[in-house]
Amino acid sequence: MKADPAIVGTWVKGWALTRQVAAPVFENGGYRIEVGLPDQKRRHVFAAYSDQVRQQAETISEPFVFLKVCAPPELVRPHLPAHWRIEAPGYMMLLSGEMSGGSAGLADGYSFSSQELDAGVTLLNILDSAGEVAATGRIAFPGELAVYDRIRTHDNHRRRGLGRAIMKQLETLSHENGFRHAALVATPDGRALYETLGWKLHSLYTTALIPPVT
Repeated sequence: MKADPAIVGTWVKGWALTRQVAAPVFENGGYRIEVGLPDQKRRHVFAAYSDQVRQQAETISEPFVFLKVCAPPELVRPHLPAHWRIEAPGYMMLLSGEMSGGSAGLADGYSFSSQELDAGVTLLNILDSAGEVAATGRIAFPGELAVYDRIRTHDNHRRRGLGRAIMKQLETLSHENGFRHAALVATPDGRALYETLGWKLHSLYTTALIPPVT
């Protein structure tokens, strides 16, 4: 299952927008994004495995610089230096048309709150009755796709339909901006939810890094 390089390129741009970091730079066969966080300094995103992934890994000597490859881990791992570690699996997913499952209302005591960030990014939160964030997500529109990102329901608010509600409300924002196709990268738990909403797997998404010394 090979990823479409154009889709990956659009998703990477959207990811950078939702994270409010500098635009990706295409070099050495992949996209370099300067994230600038203590636990994620930089990431290199590749639409497929090639020898350029191995070459990139060999130039990296510090932890918290991530390789992200749209390929299965069993293809990536044998070509990396021995001290590299494969992280939990990810899944690049696409939506074409409308999500399934009808509308998703909010349980009593919850409400939506949205904020416009830079470059047309919308931050959407679900607040509880005390005004605390219970669930959150972001959406950007970098090209032909809407890009959903940073979808999360806080632990003490799970099993109340908030993840589904966030996704459906982000879809409403997407339609208001003229987008009916979307992309995201999911965790295993996220994938299970998104598949019930009609999202389809586009490719596996493998993450590798040099683990920090403990």
